[in-house]
Amino acid sequence: MLTDTKLRSIKPQEKPYKLPDRDGLYVYVLPSGTITFRYDYRINARRETLTIGKYGIVTLAQAREALLDAKKMIALGVSPSLEKKRGKEKAAAAKTFGDWAESWLVDYHMAESTRDMRRAVYRRELDEQWGNRQLSEISPDDIRTLAEVIVKRGAPATAVHVREIVMQIFTWANDKGVELDNPAHKVKASSIARFKPRDRVLSGEEIGVFFKHLELSQTNPMIRLAVRFVLLTMVRKGE
Repeated sequence: MLTDTKLRSIKPQEKPYKLPDRDGLYVYVLPSGTITFRYDYRINARRETLTIGKYGIVTLAQAREALLDAKKMIALGVSPSLEKKRGKEKAAAAKTFGDWAESWLVDYHMAESTRDMRRAVYRRELDEQWGNRQLSEISPDDIRTLAEVIVKRGAPATAVHVREIVMQIFTWANDKGVELDNPAHKVKASSIARFKPRDRVLSGEEIGVFFKHLELSQTNPMIRLAVRFVLLTMVRKGE
């Protein structure tokens, strides 16, 4: 049976060789001196070898624990070697947070004005910070920390909007088959900022002043007309 003392004293030879541990676990020693934990097994009438990892990166205790997990999978008819390979392929092909964000911004159904606003917030607040991260690298604490920075900057509404965007990007990825918890679900909007209800409305005189200055602005005439329509009818822009 192997021990850490024995492992540290292993010397390479001209040809690769094996040293057994227990329960089928062994180390494979290469002429280069690399020591790898391995396990040979049979499943579905074929022989396979599971390479658990290199000694120095994987400890003896971790290798033994991985062996127990592998034996449980074999008992269920699942190949641990193939599952490990699939996991590596999936990790290599995994999209970044930025990839999912761009997909969501393009394909998710929303009003174009809403899309433009969310794209602007994403570009300004999230793209540089998290664009190259994997989804699994974003935690609830990351959201809280970023939100605190934005709130301290004096933009609490933007901080809440950022949390909403993160939640929707993760929901989009989940709907596309990504099996990850949505970290935004663990961060309540009310924990980021609270807003006092508005109890004041513009008077008729104030609306008149607003319309006067609106006509003097250099804004697109169609936008000026739309603003007047919304203010007069109280219809939400999404309607």
